[in-house]
Amino acid sequence: MKSLFIILLFLSQSIFCQKYFTRTGSTEFKASVDTFEPVEAKNNSTTVILNTQNGEIASLLLINAFRFRLALMQEHFNENYMDSDEFPKATFTGKIHNFNINEIVSEKDYKITGILNVRGINKEIVTLSKVIKTGNNIFLKSTFSVKPQDFNIKIPSIVRNKIAESVIITINYELSEKK
Repeated sequence: MKSLFIILLFLSQSIFCQKYFTRTGSTEFKASVDTFEPVEAKNNSTTVILNTQNGEIASLLLINAFRFRLALMQEHFNENYMDSDEFPKATFTGKIHNFNINEIVSEKDYKITGILNVRGINKEIVTLSKVIKTGNNIFLKSTFSVKPQDFNIKIPSIVRNKIAESVIITINYELSEKK
């Protein structure tokens, strides 16, 4: 009888817990300084899951999936700065505060807090996000900045003046209901 109760409890939680996800989320960064070659890249394979019951959100991306305009920049990024062989992924786990899927009629702003892990180092992130619900999809957009030194990313002095002190991260996710 006890095991039947546990199974029913587990099933009821999974039935009422709506999750939205994507495997094709867009994450971009810009670390450009005016008058120099643009330092920017885009990753279109960010995996994201959102629990609409409690606003918990998690994302994962592979570092070597960032695409640059110049192949040499991409090589330097992976080998010299991000050490993507040793640290192949970045993650974010956090919460969209006061999230209520039923309140999203048009675009709505939400505060997101969580932990960004890059190169094995955790950094607390606080940002605002725009959330839009259209049909069966949720669109989530946000921009925030981080500093390379927060993740022990060493910028050689020869290129230090060509890379911004703060890197602008832009996320753009279209999440579909997980069935």
